[in-house]
Amino acid sequence: MRRSRITFVLAGAAVAALVVSGCGGNGGGGGTTGKAPAYNAGITDVVNPSDHKGGTAAYQLSSTPDSMDPGNTYYAFMWNFSRVYARALTTYQPAPGKAGLKLVPDLAAELGKPSDNGKTWTYHIRPGLKFSDGTPITTKDVKYAIERSNYAPEVMSNGPTYFNAYLVDNTPKYQGPYKDKTGDLKSIETPDDTTLVFHLNQPFADFDYLVSSPQTAPVPKAKDTGSDYVKNVISSGSYMFQSYQDGKGATLVKNPQWKASSDSIRKQLPDKITVQFNIAQTTVDQNLIAGNATLDIAGAGIAAQSQAAALSNATQKGHVDDAQSGALAYVAISSAVKPFDNVHCRKALEYAVDKVSAQTATGGDIHGDIATTILPPTVAGHVTYDLYKTPGYKGANSPEGLAAAKNELGKCGHPGGFSTNLSARSDRPNEIAIAQAVQASLKKIGVNVGIQQYPSGKYFTDSAGAPAFVHSHGLGLMMMAWAADWPDGYGFLQQIIDGTAIKASGNSNLSELNDPNINKMLDAAIGNTDAAARTKAWGDIDKAAMAQAPLVPLLYRKDPLYRPDQATNVFVTEAYGMYDYLNVGVK
Repeated sequence: MRRSRITFVLAGAAVAALVVSGCGGNGGGGGTTGKAPAYNAGITDVVNPSDHKGGTAAYQLSSTPDSMDPGNTYYAFMWNFSRVYARALTTYQPAPGKAGLKLVPDLAAELGKPSDNGKTWTYHIRPGLKFSDGTPITTKDVKYAIERSNYAPEVMSNGPTYFNAYLVDNTPKYQGPYKDKTGDLKSIETPDDTTLVFHLNQPFADFDYLVSSPQTAPVPKAKDTGSDYVKNVISSGSYMFQSYQDGKGATLVKNPQWKASSDSIRKQLPDKITVQFNIAQTTVDQNLIAGNATLDIAGAGIAAQSQAAALSNATQKGHVDDAQSGALAYVAISSAVKPFDNVHCRKALEYAVDKVSAQTATGGDIHGDIATTILPPTVAGHVTYDLYKTPGYKGANSPEGLAAAKNELGKCGHPGGFSTNLSARSDRPNEIAIAQAVQASLKKIGVNVGIQQYPSGKYFTDSAGAPAFVHSHGLGLMMMAWAADWPDGYGFLQQIIDGTAIKASGNSNLSELNDPNINKMLDAAIGNTDAAARTKAWGDIDKAAMAQAPLVPLLYRKDPLYRPDQATNVFVTEAYGMYDYLNVGVK
């Protein structure tokens, strides 16, 4: 998932129930009611636990989301926020610390029941549920949501397509609900209004995690308008859309059809929730510090320009949580853009990039630790290694790194260097600062880099995630941040290094790595029912991929988040690596 997500698995039964409650269910025992604001308090406790109702929770964003349509988004902050208005079959328990990794039923009455050696999964949704327009929610609405999000790339290109890959397909192949208006996908059965049966083409032990995706939030077929559905999303959550404007924002109000009796994890606290788009990051930071905004919905941390002042002020520092996001910040190297079709040109960059300068550019180690692998240490299967080690991670700013990089340039036929382009998101000042540091590193070996900036909201549909655009614009390098879709190595690796995941738009395998051996290793591992062997395989695949140098790992990310005093029920969820938005209120 783009940006942040799961860190590691917890056995559900072993996790203490620490669901947010009005008077302080928390990971540290009692919440922070009556306590002075404290640095990192939101990582282990619920800050300002409250059942107070009323007011407006005001979110701000420095860019635009890829989409607020739950079936067409792949940013972690939208998977997190969409739970306010869209209920997936399962979701993560709202709680700080490791308790937030516990998977719980949401639209479903209970977790899935596997059969046929994990190839068939059965769910029952809660009876009596209604959409915000008053029409009943049935399992046919869940099936339709999966069909539109996974079988219509010409309309819905942002999200992953795991269901398409692992559900048994029709013969001939199912063309999706927009092209095949009378057909359907036969491998999802809905024998009655509350029962769903999924038939997979191979065992999939983690299917409960896969259905926590907002792609399983129900969509009424009669109200679907394709790419325009985002303008009138029909809610199944505790809030519904009052208004939505492309490029400007949205206002949500309480959903009168939502019943607390059918939902043990949500509250309806604020009267209204607003989301403003395209507010400069430094302005968002200032509004948070001044108490004029409730939270930064991006959850990517305050800008480096705001950071020094906030951390040097004891009062402001007490409102900061430096959250481990579980994400990897990296430079993707396109194997489809010359001269990076030559592995030695890619390896030259591995040796040349000064990772310390990249870390410094984004504000220091508060934004993350130096990375050398694809899997972060927080993901099961991580193995510590460094195939392209340079002294002090200084890259071409060390004699050894400079020599190794030039040796690889010679092998790829460009001993004097070459020119290429590096993309970065224009509304993310920290990402641009890192791109500039990478640019300076590569200058040392004669690789001249032009930085091309594109907006976040269309970064994956129109520029870095659109291979044809990448090729025609010579984007040899692309800034990227990524975390697991669900808590194991497959959920982290598959979408960014498996050749079968490459898409014409909404692509996350920016390197366009398509190595048959790596693809085969991924398929074999996910079908292995031996958990220990599967975990070992993720580390082996990580090393095999890095031998192909598809990306330069930079930082295992942390993000300094700011919580204003008036925000209630605030804590960092490890499921998304940012504040949990499900029950945020205001004083």
